[in-house]
Amino acid sequence: MPIEIWVRGICAVRPGVPGLSDNIRVISILGRFLEHSRVYSFTNGGNTETWIGSADLMHRNLDRRVETLVSLVDPEQIADLDALFDMAFDPETSAWDLQQDGAWVRRLYDDEGRHLRDYQETLIDLKRKGRFAP
Repeated sequence: MPIEIWVRGICAVRPGVPGLSDNIRVISILGRFLEHSRVYSFTNGGNTETWIGSADLMHRNLDRRVETLVSLVDPEQIADLDALFDMAFDPETSAWDLQQDGAWVRRLYDDEGRHLRDYQETLIDLKRKGRFAP
């Protein structure tokens, strides 16, 4: 089962290491806004659980603060978040890809040299059109 991780910029996981993390992909999307979304989505045997939360999984947040996670049950809300993840991980979206050696490689253009979609600007355009998700 593939594992996709979307982080702000720090990640100790080394994706793509044969026999260890070859099913893991890590991306980072940076834009003009500092994002602090905390969304966790797990699928096990066809059962999906989606959670939103107030903190990232760091010691300072888990040991010395009161934080919360909330399970989403509304299918429309879950579908909206799934669409946001799909757009983030789409090869047509500009992002930074974490390599197995820990280096980040930026993806700005497709194979034909066309500029890839800017995630945050696309969301701004959608909001202006009265839509939340693609």
